[in-house]
Amino acid sequence: MVKFFAENWGTILVVLILIAIVTAIIVPMIINKKKGKRSSCGGCSGCTGCSGCGSYRPSVKKSAPEEK
Repeated sequence: MVKFFAENWGTILVVLILIAIVTAIIVPMIINKKKGKRSSCGGCSGCTGCSGCGSYRPSVKKSAPEEK
């Protein structure tokens, strides 16, 4: 087992660094999603392309319920 680590310590180090980088990217995204924040933008206020980002929801006016 020690021989394996001695022969492959460079590869193991690179893999651990990549895992740390990916974790550092994904964990804040998950935390923001749980808080209800968007990871791509701060919202549609002042955004010229808000209809194309996915967070755009056109407002629909609700009419009064019809009486019978």
